[in-house]
Amino acid sequence: MANVSLSAYKVSELVFNNKVNGKVQLKLSNKVSHNVRYRPNGTCEANLTVEAYDKEHKDVLNFKICLTGAFKITAQVEKEFIHVETFRELYALARALTATVTGACGVPPIMLQEIDIEKQEIYRFEMNGKKENEDE
Repeated sequence: MANVSLSAYKVSELVFNNKVNGKVQLKLSNKVSHNVRYRPNGTCEANLTVEAYDKEHKDVLNFKICLTGAFKITAQVEKEFIHVETFRELYALARALTATVTGACGVPPIMLQEIDIEKQEIYRFEMNGKKENEDE
């Protein structure tokens, strides 16, 4: 059994702007944000926002999806592990939904690049607004 499991999710925002005319070569870029709120009852809520857009003309083509997931935590595990696992679950959903929605809208599906979150630099802040390892 997994230590972190997705109980439910919802798409809270979905925006697709497609003003591409004719054959245009697009240079897609994306931006991702993810945060987790921990609950004392062995659950947490994770929020993921993914944006994909043309680097040179953001107003011509852009896509944004915001997902919220409710997760059960079945064991005492590090917050970093929970952060990574919740990201993986929600990002997989975001990738699938992005490809499905854009593909159904008459354009080649936007395939978000895979992200290895463990190789990314993660900034972690506690509720008091200071970085966790910042001296008081």
